[in-house]
Amino acid sequence: MLTHPTLDQLHDLGLHGMAKGFKDLGAHPETASLDHAAWLALLLDHETTLRRQKRFERLARVAKLRQAATVEDIDYRTARGLDRAMFLKLAGCDWIRAKHNLLITGPCGVGKSWIACALGQKACREDLSTAYHRVPRLFAALALARGDGRYAAMLRQIARVDLLILDDWGPVLISAEI
Repeated sequence: MLTHPTLDQLHDLGLHGMAKGFKDLGAHPETASLDHAAWLALLLDHETTLRRQKRFERLARVAKLRQAATVEDIDYRTARGLDRAMFLKLAGCDWIRAKHNLLITGPCGVGKSWIACALGQKACREDLSTAYHRVPRLFAALALARGDGRYAAMLRQIARVDLLILDDWGPVLISAEI
């Protein structure tokens, strides 16, 4: 069987995961015993995995999360009053799909931003659009957008996001203009 034309066709069709899987499966002699359906299933798994990975990477890049935090890395031993059961329930992201809000409060230095970024990263893995904004910078950008006519478009863009993380509320004074 000619593999190069098949690989070229897969790449031309934009099936890069299947092309990589085709190459990988062809390199292993033990896969010769697989029937056509099993080969096809493995190729589809490769394609699905690659597409999910690319989608996650795009969502995470667009989210611009401040910290590379994951829900799996949460330290529950730290004395910050974090309920493990509640946090694991939040990590399921059902509250985001239900369009509910979450307010993370606590003293400085306990990891509120880190926890928010961990939830944002998990939301990206769950295929939910996420945006992270520091409030002072967001308000400055909104004030600038109001002046140059981009205000409505910027608000629409913010409203489209499944999870909006607003961080650092305290240091900025809120004006009625925004």
